[in-house]
Amino acid sequence: MLVSDVKAAVRALPVYFRTATLLEGMEAGDLFSLNSALGGTIEVQSVESLNRMRDVWDPAGTWERFRFERSAQTFPDVRLVARNEEGEVDVALGIELKGWYLFSKEGEPSFRYRVTPSACADQDLLVVVPWHLKNVLAGEPVVLDPYIEQARYVAEYRNWWWENVRQSNDPPEQKRVAAPELPVEPYPSPKDRISDRPVRDGGNNFGRIARIPALMDAYVDRIGKRQVAGIPARDWVMFFRLHAEAHDPHIVHERLRKELAQEGQDEKAASEIVEAVLRIAAHLS
Repeated sequence: MLVSDVKAAVRALPVYFRTATLLEGMEAGDLFSLNSALGGTIEVQSVESLNRMRDVWDPAGTWERFRFERSAQTFPDVRLVARNEEGEVDVALGIELKGWYLFSKEGEPSFRYRVTPSACADQDLLVVVPWHLKNVLAGEPVVLDPYIEQARYVAEYRNWWWENVRQSNDPPEQKRVAAPELPVEPYPSPKDRISDRPVRDGGNNFGRIARIPALMDAYVDRIGKRQVAGIPARDWVMFFRLHAEAHDPHIVHERLRKELAQEGQDEKAASEIVEAVLRIAAHLS
């Protein structure tokens, strides 16, 4: 019951999330740096919000001694723990929590998830929380529907896909994923080596789970279609990326129109989206 109740609480984060952070006067070109500046803050505030939601994840009061604690140096970085008088810690479950700034240049979560499956307890979760500023260029951060999956399943699927499905010209022995030399158990200490390593990874892509079909692609596509100020989030990403590359509004307009047309938008719809994005961006700035 605890795992299902915690999942329900995580799904309710967009309603319960609270923050004292407020940003004003942002330039469009500065938006891509927001994830590094605020990502950790969003994760901390998500944990604080979960602790305020005790009636959701502990409706019967069974876990009254427990609370969520975050430590960026551990895996999972969020743990539901209780401490006794001797300082010993009892861990009920863990959450590897990742913030995803919705308007990042990649248009998808860019973190690398490399933990070996044996470091994950059966009840541990991987959670990705997408967020953006309320008024696109200003306001407080707001979060959207999180991605939730069993942490061990993601680690196992990642390795299987890397070794058996990924398109590569490498010989079979170089497609292998190597586990840590020493045995790893759930809730390792910060100094333990817990990452799997591919024998060969020329593009440094191992662990980019947002690029693995059947893991996050459907979720990323759904979130990218969410309306932000009346415009799909993925169109905002496209606009900001092009604006960073070319400041001339006419060049941005033409490039954006072409990209939308290539994605299957008809000419009229593409032009309407371009005009809407430019109007809103001009208004916000």
